[in-house]
Amino acid sequence: MRDQTSQRARPAHPYALPITAATLLLLGAVLRVLPGGRAASDVIWLGGLLVTGAPLVWRTARDAVRGHFATDLVATLAILVAIPLREPLAGLVIVLMQSGGEALERYAEGRASAAVRALEEAAPRIAHRLDGDTRVEDVPVDDIAVGDVLLVRPGELLPCDAEVTAGRSHVDTSSLTGEAIPVSAAAGTRLMSGTTNGEGPLTVRALALASESQYARIVELVRGAQASKAPLQRLADRYAVWFTPLTLLVCGVAWLVSGDAERVLAVLVVATPCPLILATPVAIIGGINRAARRQIIVRNGGALEQLGDVTAAVFDKTGTLTVGEPRVSAVHAAEGFDERDVLRFGGAVERGSSHRLARAFEDAMDAAGLRPPLAEHVSESPGRGVVGVVDGREVAVGSFGLLLDRYPERAAELARLDHGRAGLRAYVAIDGRAAGVVEYADQLRPGLASMFAELAALGVGRIQLLSGDHEANVQEVARALGIAEVHGELLPEDKLAAVDRLLAEGHRVMMVGDGTNDAPALSRATVGVALVAHGGGITAEAADVVVLADDVGRVTESVRIGRRTLRIAKQSIWVGLGLSATAMVVAALGYIPPVAGALLQEAIDVAVILNALRTSRDVKVQTSAQHRLLIEAPCAPHASV
Repeated sequence: MRDQTSQRARPAHPYALPITAATLLLLGAVLRVLPGGRAASDVIWLGGLLVTGAPLVWRTARDAVRGHFATDLVATLAILVAIPLREPLAGLVIVLMQSGGEALERYAEGRASAAVRALEEAAPRIAHRLDGDTRVEDVPVDDIAVGDVLLVRPGELLPCDAEVTAGRSHVDTSSLTGEAIPVSAAAGTRLMSGTTNGEGPLTVRALALASESQYARIVELVRGAQASKAPLQRLADRYAVWFTPLTLLVCGVAWLVSGDAERVLAVLVVATPCPLILATPVAIIGGINRAARRQIIVRNGGALEQLGDVTAAVFDKTGTLTVGEPRVSAVHAAEGFDERDVLRFGGAVERGSSHRLARAFEDAMDAAGLRPPLAEHVSESPGRGVVGVVDGREVAVGSFGLLLDRYPERAAELARLDHGRAGLRAYVAIDGRAAGVVEYADQLRPGLASMFAELAALGVGRIQLLSGDHEANVQEVARALGIAEVHGELLPEDKLAAVDRLLAEGHRVMMVGDGTNDAPALSRATVGVALVAHGGGITAEAADVVVLADDVGRVTESVRIGRRTLRIAKQSIWVGLGLSATAMVVAALGYIPPVAGALLQEAIDVAVILNALRTSRDVKVQTSAQHRLLIEAPCAPHASV
C-alpha cells in the first residue's frame, strides 16, 4: 500500500532516537542525585542533546529547504536555543517528545504498498504455444507474437488477449469485468488476458502481445494511479500552519519586551506542539486497533484520517453489493412436469459436473429439500452441458444448442422453452422431452438499503454504482437500491476515469470493490476499501482499507470509526493547543522557567494522550429494530440481479 501521509524523510529506525533520549535522561537523573554527580549529569545531558538533537535539526532544515514547514519547526528551534543557553534537560525532553511522536506516527502508518508487484507476480509467466497440430511448446509469455496459436488448459489464466479457434469452455471474467456469470467460450469468442479458463481446454490465437494486453494495461493503470495521487497533508501539519507563526510571534514579543533569551526558550518549550505530535498518532492507533477488532484492517494513519473526511462513495457491483456467485433465480417447468422434477432430475446429473453453475443448481435443489437419486453414465461436454441416466431415464442439462443437437426431432417442442428471456439459462430435457428451463442470476447482499441510509447520515452525499456487468443488470440493481448515478459495461480504465471526475469536482472519494478490475480505481481514490472475504490478491494490496469479514456493512462501520477518530483527534489538538497557548503567555511574562515549562508540557501531553486513547474503545451504535426494518424494506435481501 502506498504510504503518502507525508513526504518528509524519516529515520530508518524510528525507535532509536526516543530510546536513546529516554536512556540518557534517566542516566543523567540518576547521576544528579549522587554526590558530586551534577557536573557529570550536565555533560551527559548536553552530549545527549547534541547527539539526539542533530538528526531532528538536520531533517527539519532539509524539509524547510524543500518548502515543507510542519510541527517539527518549533521543536527544532527549542533544541537549538537550549544548547547555547546550556539548558540540556529542557532540550532533551523536547527531543524525546518529538522523536517519540514520530515513532508513534510510523507505527500507525503501517507498511508500504506492494500493489504493482502483486499484480506482476500474479501474471502468467509461461504460455503453451502450438507448433503444428499436436506439438506443444512452453514459452515465456513475452515471446508470444500476434497470430501465435496457444493452448489454454482448464484453470489457467489467458496470457494475452486472444480469440478462440477451437474448443468449448466457460471463462471466468469476473476479475476484469465484474460479471459473476461465466462467459461461454467457443470458436470466434474474444477473450481478455487475465481471465480464467474453466472446465475445457481452449485453442486460441493471440491478438496482442502480452505486454499490450488487458492485464498489462491494468498494471500500468495501478502504477499511474499511485504516482499521480497527491500526497496527504497530515492533520497535525494543517494545524501547525497557523500555530507555528503564532509561537514565533510570542517569542519575538517576549524578546523585544525583556531581552531575556531564557524567556524565549521557555516559550518555545511550552509551545512545542506535542498535542500535534502525539494526539493524532495516538488517536489514530486507537482507531486502527478499534477497526481491527471488527475485522477492518486500516493500512496507515492517513487512510483513517481520510475515512473520516469522505464525501462521495463509489461501489463496484459484483461481489461487492452482490454475492458474486450465480444462483438459481427461477425454474420454469414445461407441460407434463413440475419444478421439483426439473430440479430433481437435472440436479442428479449436475452433481457429476465440474461447472460453476452446477453448484448453483445443487444449492437450489438442497434449498427445496430434494434428495436426487444417483446418476449413471454421466458425460460432460465442456461449455455445453452434461448428460446422464437417472432412474433409467436419460437426462440432459445444458445449452439450447446441446439439446437441439441431441434431440433434433424435438426442435419445435424444445423451442417453446425459449421465450426470449435475457440472462443465463440452462435447459433440461428428460427422455428427449422438454422438461423445463432454469434461470441464473447474482443476488444482492442483505442490508444494503440500511447501509446506504447510514452512509448518507454520516455525510457521504454522493453515491455511484460502477460495474463491468451488462448495463441492464446494473440498472436493475441501482433501481432496487435507489442509486441514481450508475454506469455499466466499464473497463478498469473507465472506473478510474469516474473516480478522477469526482476528485476533480472536489470530492474526497471512497472506492469500494473486490476484483482485479477495481485495483486502479482503488489506488487512485482518496481512500480505497477492498472486500477480501473470498480472496484478496491485488485488490487487497491496492486498497488503503481491507475488510476481512464477508459483510459490506463494515464499510459504513469503517467510515464511522474514521469520523470518530478524527473528531477525538481534533478535540485533543484544540484542548492541547489551548493549554499550550496559555502557557506561552505565562512563560513570556517570565513566570515559567524552561525546565518547569518542559514538565508542564509533559502534563499537557498526558492529558492529551488520555483523551486520544478513547478512540480505541468500542462504542455501541443504537439502531432501533423498527427503523432498520423500515429502511431495509425497499430491497429484499435476495432480490435477483
